Amino acid sequence: MVPGRRSGAAPPARAVAALCCWVLVLVVLLPLLVLRSLDARFGAALAVQCVVVVHTGAALARVLTGVRARVIAFGFWLFSYVWLGLAPLAMLATDAYPRGFLVDADTAFVTTVLVETGLVAYSAGSALASWRSSRSSVVLEPLLARRLAPGRVLLLCGVALLLAVVLIPGQGGLSAFFLSRQAANEAAAQAEPSGSAGRAMAAWLLSVPAFWALVALVHVPRFKEGDRVLRGLRWLLLPLLLAVNAVVNNPISQPRFWAGTVVLAVAFGASWLRGPRAFRVGAAGVAAVVLVVFPYSDYFRYDKREPVRVVSLAEQFTSNGDYDAFQQMETGVDYVRTHGFTPSAALGPPLFFVPRSAWPGKPDDAGILLARHAGYTFSNLSAPLWIESYMWAGFPSVIAVFGLIGAVGRRVDDLRHRLRRRPGTLAALLVPAFGFYQLVLLRGSLMAIVGPLALLVCIPLLITRKSRRPSAPSVQEAVYAPERAAPSPIPTEGART
Repeated sequence: MVPGRRSGAAPPARAVAALCCWVLVLVVLLPLLVLRSLDARFGAALAVQCVVVVHTGAALARVLTGVRARVIAFGFWLFSYVWLGLAPLAMLATDAYPRGFLVDADTAFVTTVLVETGLVAYSAGSALASWRSSRSSVVLEPLLARRLAPGRVLLLCGVALLLAVVLIPGQGGLSAFFLSRQAANEAAAQAEPSGSAGRAMAAWLLSVPAFWALVALVHVPRFKEGDRVLRGLRWLLLPLLLAVNAVVNNPISQPRFWAGTVVLAVAFGASWLRGPRAFRVGAAGVAAVVLVVFPYSDYFRYDKREPVRVVSLAEQFTSNGDYDAFQQMETGVDYVRTHGFTPSAALGPPLFFVPRSAWPGKPDDAGILLARHAGYTFSNLSAPLWIESYMWAGFPSVIAVFGLIGAVGRRVDDLRHRLRRRPGTLAALLVPAFGFYQLVLLRGSLMAIVGPLALLVCIPLLITRKSRRPSAPSVQEAVYAPERAAPSPIPTEGART
């Protein structure tokens, strides 16, 4: 190692060259590829959208060439670049959209300004948090430094296996998980005709605990003076949990965003992908897959499968409903002009668990509201966080929301970097999972995803305990001696990597 050079940092010349290459690809080449075959109709909205593409492309390039692995920032800028950068660029240039509801030029202009306002607020919040990165966090640092408790991990494994035995028959049986999503939903409806809400909750009670049980079992620290019982249980449970996850979290019957979260959280939680260089390679691969493979990954959604037809990026963005985020935001701006702001709707997501029988005025799902306003016959639509926060109180609420998540996201990324050499911390488990599930959160709507999000966050909190060691990392933190000399059936200290 060269004296004075920070470990993991690229030489300045190479870093600048890599940044310039990524900026060239993301800010120049890909937008030109999208617009190459289009007869662009230039206007005020398209001009602002070009600013959005430059902003998101440059920010994503910065993450892909950074000296730290910033998973939260990567998830945010990847979604912003593809769904709110390139896709709207194609839509505004051609005035072609995947859904039927169209708006005027003024509404499109306000929508592009709304997108850029949220991005600027996020960047400002992240910059403010980076200035305080050297200071400790009273709340986040002790929280992310929590360590896996082996006994709780084993309990979660047992609960996940028990839920699989009990709930899989109610979802249509084992074979239903290898059918298309359409057929799986029909099979579950026949097995449990009481309602879709109960089926959805049962599905998440199957998927999320099984996912966390597998991840926690992989990450639970090994012991210097190992416990044979724990090692034996680990090797016994691991193939069982792999089999359960292959059933309940497979990409055939599960939503693509969730199946992708499971795979990427396991991959990026591995120790060999925590370093900056490996992260940059992995993140570049994910970005390429999202651009090239994601549009065709709905092959298993329906029973009737047509041959895969490869089309241009511009045609995908303007015809595929998976990229309707910007158009839904336009619909939301038009909705606010008609109905005004609804500050009380901000209470819906945090109080999602309150039944409507006890709260008759409980806010409706934002995606359903926008579907009704547009006159669609289907209501399972997205409502990006930009428009949902805009519907609460306009631009001030957008600035507040995105400034906050920008600051918190940067602090979480920095703390994960500081704790990267510690085995079995909450940061090692939760940050990669949330970083990629963030795409679902940003796409919305909040009422539709806050329940699964609560499970995704609460389960790792329950299987970890407060770390007894100070939060500042040290060189010897990978191996340390147990506090108690007497061995216990399931040791709690003395972990090593």
